[in-house]
Formats: sequence, structure tokens, C-alpha cells
Amino acid sequence: MSGKWLDWAKRMQAIAQAGLTFSKDVFDKERYQELSDLSVEIMHEYTEVKTDKITELFTNETGYPTPKVDVRAAVFKHDQLLLVKEKSDNTWALPGGFCEIGSSASDNLRKEVKEEAGLTIEPSRLLAVLDKNKHDHPPDPYHFYKLFIYCDIVGGDTQTGVETNGVQFFSENNLPNLSLKRNTEAQIKMMFDFMKDPTKQPMFD
Repeated sequence: MSGKWLDWAKRMQAIAQAGLTFSKDVFDKERYQELSDLSVEIMHEYTEVKTDKITELFTNETGYPTPKVDVRAAVFKHDQLLLVKEKSDNTWALPGGFCEIGSSASDNLRKEVKEEAGLTIEPSRLLAVLDKNKHDHPPDPYHFYKLFIYCDIVGGDTQTGVETNGVQFFSENNLPNLSLKRNTEAQIKMMFDFMKDPTKQPMFD
């Protein structure tokens, strides 16, 4: 999936979702629903994914559309960074994932790192808040903000989880094949920069 069509389809869906949420006029609601259906047609045309699947993934939310939040833990040991190997694509990423409703960013990271890597951590410092659209990730139908947070190890032993089949610490010059939809090489290098300079100011965008 590439090209401006994806940005257009996402923007159309966001406008339609907001209109369906706030509009009081039945005819306006019909027009916004038509706009939503058109965004699904565009996605189907360019991806050949079935329209019912796109509708399930792309148009199932209600309320005013806002970016989703993805949290990632930067955990170091002896100047090496913790990465987990994802079963879904056999590539490596910082432990983390979507924030769940009712849990803070720190709560989510404690849970994710324990489940994916077996370690008990304590989040200690916000490193970066990045807009996924402004970095070299593969195109995605959703809009994400990615939170990178420095975490200290306070217990546990490394072990794989339900979604991971590898847990390892890597040096900056010996990185494995990365899961680019989760983190880019530039972002991983950024984590090492923060490790080397504890006074470095948080990054954004």
C-alpha cells in the first residue's frame, strides 16, 4: 500500500466518522455514511482486501476520530537494548503495543514487557512522542502516535511470551532484522542516543 490514495482514504473516513458522530440531520448522516462507504471502496480497489474485512478494521470506530497510541519500552542492560522477536513476522521490535482503555502508558508498558519478555520493569523517563506518518514505517490504515519510554529492570528473567519467540539484548552495531511497522532503525538508534546522554531532551513529531 503506497501513494496518496491511502492518506485520502484515511482522511475521508475520519471526516465521515466525525460527521456521523455529531450530525443531527438525517440527510447529512446519509451523506457521511456514503463518504465512509466510498473510503472502503478505495481501500478495496487498491488492496484487493474484501470490503467486509476493511469495514471491520477501518470503519468500526465511533466518536470523534483521534490517533491511536502505541507505547514502546527502551530497556537497557550493559549498554545493550532489549528487543523481542515477533511471532507474527519473525522480526525484532522494542517490547510494547497498543495502549488499552483504562490503563496508563506506564501500566501498559509494565504489562507488555512482562508478557513479551518476562521482565519486571519500572518506566522512568519519556524519550519521544513520534507521529508514525512522519517516519519510515510501511503505510498503515490507522494513524498512530508512538510513545518511547525509558524503563529500568527491577526483576524477572528473560523469557518468551505468547506473541514472541525470541528475547535478546543487542548492541547498537549488531542489530537484527527489525519489524519496521513497529520501529525503524533510526528510532532504535535514537534510543541508544538517549542511553548515552541522560540529559537529552525528549523528541516529538
